[in-house]
Amino acid sequence: MGMLRRWERVVEDCESALLAKIFRTDPVELFDALRQECDDHAVVCSQSRVLVPNDYTVELAPRVHDELAARGGEVGRQLTDVLARHAADRGYEGAGPLTVHVTTGDAPNGRYRISSAALAHIPADAAGPRAT
Repeated sequence: MGMLRRWERVVEDCESALLAKIFRTDPVELFDALRQECDDHAVVCSQSRVLVPNDYTVELAPRVHDELAARGGEVGRQLTDVLARHAADRGYEGAGPLTVHVTTGDAPNGRYRISSAALAHIPADAAGPRAT
């Protein structure tokens, strides 16, 4: 099992390095934080079933949001893709369709804040940013 874990980390490191080369800013840190939010809120229901939140809000500082938005509407899709792959790799199950909302706001660290919730059986287009 240790060998598989090492290979998994090598693949994740390669993916992070590739994404770092594609993006001019450092969204790799954002991807890692999104994965960590998923892992931190995973609930083990049984040996074969682990539930995770399916609705994520990524609040970006205005400067970071403008920088990433300059690339087009790809950021939300890429975040969703990274999170979907992570959940599939780990065998996680969501309460409903996976959604990632990218908003702008006053992030406490000056870059981003991530929050998540489990919203059961809603259509993906019905989920929206939650009021905080």
